[in-house]
Amino acid sequence: MLMAHPAVLRTLIDQYETLRLLHAEDSSEKVRRRMDDVTYTLCVTTGTRDIDSALVAARHQLAGARADDDSLLTA
Repeated sequence: MLMAHPAVLRTLIDQYETLRLLHAEDSSEKVRRRMDDVTYTLCVTTGTRDIDSALVAARHQLAGARADDDSLLTA
């Protein structure tokens, strides 16, 4: 199974958490649609079917990430 880069997972988790807070304050259609998009992407990226499982899987994958991972740097 392909695994997302830890930086991608961290970004998705951060976006989801921010959108969840925004949704609690402002339940606009735009915020809800963006939250749905991030939820879908997290589920696909982690191979899960619901956001709770996706967040657990993403955080689990982050826990094993190397602190000195330089795979995003160009040569």
